[in-house]
Amino acid sequence: MVRLARVCFRKYGNFVDNLRLYVRGGSGGMGLPRLGGQGGDGGSVWVVASENMTLRKLKDKYPHKRFIAGPGGNSSVRSLKGEKGVDCDVLAPVGITVTTDDERILGHLNVEGDRVMVVRGGRGGSFYTSFQPSRGQAKHIRLDLKLIADVGLVGFPNAGKSSLLKGLSNATPEIASYAFTTLKPQIGKVMYQDHKQISVADLPGLIEGAHLNRGMGHKFLKHVERTKHLMFVVDVSGFQLATKTPFRSAFEAVQLLTKELELYKEELLTKPALLVVNKMDLPGAEDKLAELTKQLHNPDEFCHLLPEDMIPKNFLAFKEVVPVSALTGFGVDQLKHIMRSALDEQADMEAQELHEERLKQLREKSRST
Repeated sequence: MVRLARVCFRKYGNFVDNLRLYVRGGSGGMGLPRLGGQGGDGGSVWVVASENMTLRKLKDKYPHKRFIAGPGGNSSVRSLKGEKGVDCDVLAPVGITVTTDDERILGHLNVEGDRVMVVRGGRGGSFYTSFQPSRGQAKHIRLDLKLIADVGLVGFPNAGKSSLLKGLSNATPEIASYAFTTLKPQIGKVMYQDHKQISVADLPGLIEGAHLNRGMGHKFLKHVERTKHLMFVVDVSGFQLATKTPFRSAFEAVQLLTKELELYKEELLTKPALLVVNKMDLPGAEDKLAELTKQLHNPDEFCHLLPEDMIPKNFLAFKEVVPVSALTGFGVDQLKHIMRSALDEQADMEAQELHEERLKQLREKSRST
């Protein structure tokens, strides 16, 4: 029986994940030659992280997408030093990478209040410039949103990621029995009794060739970069994207997902990863899970099942393999517990590494004094 469920849910705007802006620093103020007065410097343009901002809001509020800082004040008899021009702050969401048109990175906005200067104001006129001011810098910049989430769901269309997100969290994404339901990233929060929260991002489904920018391609893969953990989600019965594409078993799906991430950026595979085997409510699921488990324990013995271009350089070692049914709720509570343990373990490791790094710096400082 075909199950369709359309529910109301909070969309994250009409999702916009990149924006191009024109920014210009303010011109410097005129100097005053007869008294040696110096003009004020022009204001600069900054991009500032704000939890309350989205790229959609920014685009709607400033449709011309032009941001110009204030000019510096002219030197005068009353004020030989002209006032500095007013800076222009462009509020942008947390999780932004700021780049130029030629993809040079200007900075990252990772937490509330992070600031990146994108153009500097012109210098005020002074003795050294014959009292002539300079113009402010001007350029086009790009704001590129890479979602920050604790866990990113990675899977092919119709693997049940949206249903799983709904079962794990307070999110209520659109769910249907057809592929490509998720066209925009959704974020849910998994809540725990001690008030701990884990953010989970359900990302648009990959297709084969995503690393070549097919389908959602790079739009999907760039979001994966800014998640702490990967959570592969596969259908225990395998999948077939379309009648003209080959059927893929669960084992093939895992390796093809791994290969797509590897081809895009190998460093992604250094992230801790969990494997969720979904749709365990289907007939024969237990036997298929046992077969998949055997294949994952000895992948080299089963790589002959894969086309040569699907075989990853390195098979991914999952911290846990968790069978679930997002439809019935089977295994979901166990998955929540495993997610929490994995993230807590990672946090402890990072804290230990930070502690050791600080000790190393203190030792080096003491040796140099």
